[in-house]
Amino acid sequence: MSQFQVNLHEALYSLSDALDLVGVTHMHHGKRVAYMASECGKLMNWPKVQIDALFQAAILHDSGVTRTAVDARPTQPECELDCDHCHIGAELMDGCALLRTLAPVVRHHHTPWTKLQHLPLPTEVKLSANCICLADRVDTLTRKYVTTGTDILLVKDDIRQHILSRQGDWFCPELVDAFMALSDSEAFWFMLEADHVNGYVATKLTETTPQAMAFEDLHSLMHIFSSIVDAKSPFTREHSEGVASLSRYLGEQMQVSEEGCDALELAGLLHDIGKLRVPDALLEKSGPLTAIERHTMSRHSFDTYNILCNIKGMERVALWASQHHERVNGTGYPYHTRAGGISLEARIVAVADVFQALAQRRPYRDSLSPQDIMDILQEQVDTGKLDSQVVACVADNLQDCWHAARQDVLKLETRLPS
Repeated sequence: MSQFQVNLHEALYSLSDALDLVGVTHMHHGKRVAYMASECGKLMNWPKVQIDALFQAAILHDSGVTRTAVDARPTQPECELDCDHCHIGAELMDGCALLRTLAPVVRHHHTPWTKLQHLPLPTEVKLSANCICLADRVDTLTRKYVTTGTDILLVKDDIRQHILSRQGDWFCPELVDAFMALSDSEAFWFMLEADHVNGYVATKLTETTPQAMAFEDLHSLMHIFSSIVDAKSPFTREHSEGVASLSRYLGEQMQVSEEGCDALELAGLLHDIGKLRVPDALLEKSGPLTAIERHTMSRHSFDTYNILCNIKGMERVALWASQHHERVNGTGYPYHTRAGGISLEARIVAVADVFQALAQRRPYRDSLSPQDIMDILQEQVDTGKLDSQVVACVADNLQDCWHAARQDVLKLETRLPS
């Protein structure tokens, strides 16, 4: 397997941007929480390595929020509850070797201090988790006022008083003291505005560098992206894994290099990340889409590119993933690129996406047989949409393609109700 030169922090911030698309109404939440938590950590003189880990955990703390309905983020005291998304997010972190140390912090970012302080965890984990809990609560209250058009400076004292009233039960007393000292200034609240918090994150990025990352590690990191997408709907669950598997298989059959096949697998895994912006009800709709709904759905490949293009070292992956709905005759979207501008790898992902979607059960139909899928693929070749060489490769290896596309779906369907 090959290695990629990737900046881990750029990848994490791109994941934060992807999480912002869930629900669309609470942009930059992860970044604001990361800013507030980091500044509290600095004021408490925590070691730089702890603050860096805190920043990463704060950026990703809501990675377990996968459905628009969940992302409503109610303003009631969530930290009194055991939140499912905390456990889901921790499981995602635990499944990635690069982020495993963040898992307990993400798991307990809604655990109240009265309970958290007695758990058998390192003190550093307890404080980091509770620091995120406090910052998350501040941002939730801030959004409540900002969405009504209220100037945040007019209500900042109410928010500060709310946090102070929970000192010792929801929040660690020393963390509350740090927050009260920080938040007394107007500058603290101005920094929560989009331009400023993005600037704060950009400054953090200047302190980081790309690193050699083994394909296995990068795959486990990007699996977090695909898991969040596929969890939005039971009908698209594990679709990304199937497209990744089939893309790699076709690449190998068509003599793509090993490095290219690794990148192909990542492109297949990430091709639908832009669907985080698509409402759940639209993904699960059993009837035909309206014109407006089709436009809403069709922008997801453009959003995929915008999320991935800022990760240096993954430029090819971003392009191939974003072109999975381009067609060789120029009728695809979002760029209407014709055959000459679509690489072989992007054409492979496009065929793999169609094949896997047809092989998977969806709200409006059952899964199709290999031969039925082949007939549809050939029809799309005849009409100038899909690449003839890639589809010919599918025809020569039809059963193997079927198994590559369905390997995870078959396991899943034993668990889904009929």
